[in-house]
Amino acid sequence: MGSTICPNRALLLPKRSLIVLGRVTSDSKTMHKPILVIFLLVLACAHSHAHAAVWQPSPGHVQVPIWPGAVPDAMPNPKPESVDPGGGAYDVSRPTMTAYAAKGPNTGVAVVVFPGGGYQALAMGGEGTEICDWLTSRGITCVLLKYRVPDSGPTMKNGHAYYPKVQTALQDAQRTLGLVRQHAADWHVDPHKVGVIGFSAGGHLAAAVSTHFAQRTYPPVDAADELSCRPDFAIVVYPGHLWTPGTNLSLRPDIRVRADTPPTFLLHAEDDHVDNVKHSLTYYVALQKAGVSTEMHLYAQGGHAFGLLRTKLPIARWPALVEQWLHTIGVLNPQEGD
Repeated sequence: MGSTICPNRALLLPKRSLIVLGRVTSDSKTMHKPILVIFLLVLACAHSHAHAAVWQPSPGHVQVPIWPGAVPDAMPNPKPESVDPGGGAYDVSRPTMTAYAAKGPNTGVAVVVFPGGGYQALAMGGEGTEICDWLTSRGITCVLLKYRVPDSGPTMKNGHAYYPKVQTALQDAQRTLGLVRQHAADWHVDPHKVGVIGFSAGGHLAAAVSTHFAQRTYPPVDAADELSCRPDFAIVVYPGHLWTPGTNLSLRPDIRVRADTPPTFLLHAEDDHVDNVKHSLTYYVALQKAGVSTEMHLYAQGGHAFGLLRTKLPIARWPALVEQWLHTIGVLNPQEGD
């Protein structure tokens, strides 16, 4: 489609919805026609309006490659990375991380941020840089991961669930956690207080790295891979790809909860029509069975991809709940982040 058909995607959907709607819900065997039409229109517009340049952080921040040499299990002949005006990154084949220093009193806590996008693109704005701005304002160091897409994790292709042979996004997540601990002294971070936060597909990634840390899913590269890739805590927001449709709250087979899975915070809206609330419910049940410290908050309204949107809905107050929970589990000490 040309620009005459799609003059401005922002007129069609809120900016934060552009990326996440590119992933049709995996909770039904057939796609809803309105969602499919929106998806196809947005996808066409994305390719007609995307810029050729790679995503860049705001001035004063530098993204660095997480792999010093060849990327493991690299996609052959990848398309060049591109970005759109809404902050979406497409066709990421060279993953990077961008560190955001804590502002004010440093709590020593660090959080790796996984934006959503259905493992097809990355919502680097509303589920990336804005999250970092919130956390750094609370004295928490942030590391924004631009992981590989597309098809780097469970996704939907041609209306069907698709699981790649190798989840390259998980490789990128494991690698980044090791790198954060390697830089702990330089960034004034406590290596025992390194957590993750993920949204939508990024929520699945947060669960995946929380349950796959006994060994790397790639050949070790350097000293960073000798350090633990287990998050010390995980914040999982409106996740997808956790519940097996047609079952009574059964986890997808790639997620294997164990007793040493880190403490987890779950957040979901019951009217989420992209990722059914059953994804969070399923993960919660599995965590409880394994004896993992878990806190879950469900809200009647909020939809999908609400991020830090300021609305009158009660769900908009979720950041305060996260901060309170971090105090509860002992990650934040009294007075920190207040």
